[in-house]
Amino acid sequence: MQCPVRGTQVPRACMTEAQGTRTPPTADYCLPTTAYRAVSPWCRCPSMQGEDPVAQITSSPPISPRLGRRPDLLGAVMARLGAMVGAGVFIGIGIGAGVAGPAVTLAILLAALVAICTGFSSARLALGYPAGESTYEYGYKYLNRFLGFIAGWMFLLAESAAAATAALGVGGYLLGFLHLPGGQVWQMGLGLLAVLLPTGLLLAGRRRSAPVMALVGGVTVVVLVGFVLAGLPILDANGLKHFVPFFVPPSTGVSPWRSVLHATALLFVAFAGHQQIHRQVQENIPGPGESFQVTAIALGVATALYLAVAVVAIGSAGAGSFATLTRTTAAPLALIADSFPLPGMGLVLALGAILAMLHMVFHLLLRLSRMTVVMSRRRDMPLRLARLHKPESLPEAAVAGVGLLVAGLVVLVGDLDTLWALSAFGALVYAAITNLSALQLPTDAQRLPRIVATVGLVTSLFLAFWVEPAIWITGCALVLAGLAWKWGMHWGR
Repeated sequence: MQCPVRGTQVPRACMTEAQGTRTPPTADYCLPTTAYRAVSPWCRCPSMQGEDPVAQITSSPPISPRLGRRPDLLGAVMARLGAMVGAGVFIGIGIGAGVAGPAVTLAILLAALVAICTGFSSARLALGYPAGESTYEYGYKYLNRFLGFIAGWMFLLAESAAAATAALGVGGYLLGFLHLPGGQVWQMGLGLLAVLLPTGLLLAGRRRSAPVMALVGGVTVVVLVGFVLAGLPILDANGLKHFVPFFVPPSTGVSPWRSVLHATALLFVAFAGHQQIHRQVQENIPGPGESFQVTAIALGVATALYLAVAVVAIGSAGAGSFATLTRTTAAPLALIADSFPLPGMGLVLALGAILAMLHMVFHLLLRLSRMTVVMSRRRDMPLRLARLHKPESLPEAAVAGVGLLVAGLVVLVGDLDTLWALSAFGALVYAAITNLSALQLPTDAQRLPRIVATVGLVTSLFLAFWVEPAIWITGCALVLAGLAWKWGMHWGR
């Protein structure tokens, strides 16, 4: 069958839709647009290229080139750590200490348990559906379009709020490193620079790579290990005085376990970064078994680091002071390190934090841009955001859009606690959909007992509602707003 306008062959999916069957069109060949409908009620051929953005998408090369397949287990682990370790350790633990006191160490362990269940679910999905790159796509394939969309929408919320938190963290650590006057205005200004610089690099065509992620992960681990070792003398001198009482006293009016669950929800997002790089890591390791091994090792190392940093920071300054420094300066570890007997440890820690969180902002902006493109291809976002101006590049509109979104959060919200809690809610809902998608895999593709994904589903959904009520109410309102957006996008076609 030929297109009556162009005279070119019509793909089978177009023909079945034109004949009124229920066969759904494929994403590659049939993207319904009003432009095509204006020519013919059914002709949506990819051959009708010209200036149409759909044609540019369907005829362009893949956004990211595949990495060479090398059996590099250590590099894969360090790449995972480079994606994970950032604002969570340099800021998030201090926020958690303000909620649960010394019991934040217990919250780290509980958050790690939820994260490892979700990490295994992500690994199973990446192996079972190699064409997919995110829970947004897994949700569409294994669940339904509404849960798939909610996964993408919550991804945008979690990652943009986390990027804004990291940017403000860069501002806080830079203020101390450069000895600039403190204050929210200076911190916010430097935070904006921390967003604009990675956005400019992405617009210039710079990309993330596994070696760079591994390098950043290695440097960050070395800096944090140095912080822990340098703080051991003070920890030994203080003994356990800053860990008693371990739980928040009942006299504060807050249940000890409520505070622990609240802190667990907040700290889950500190482990969430590894979930989005399974595809890159997969191509650097020998086989499926190693994918689970990389997940377990990376999460284990991150958990040990977070615990060690929390113990040294609380043992040196106390949970209350740790939380206050986080809230007022956004650079708590550097200030605590200044009190260590090793000269210059505060400056080294600040440099490591700035590097890790700048990389985190770049990494998150790239992931946000890619998600925007994927959602645009399904018409869950404006299609113009996916317009490619040159091969093998990210659409400039998507990069600029997510950069403006994160910069807006830095300026309009500007509060670390609020941004981190919003990121935690979005990450937990996203994790719940990840685990639910993994439960839909065929039995022969499960590779691990279903109880792992079940535990991940129940715990992540449960924890999502242990953040502050104002946060989860706002998050639920954003979900409803997103569904209204989706309905409007598809109704208007």
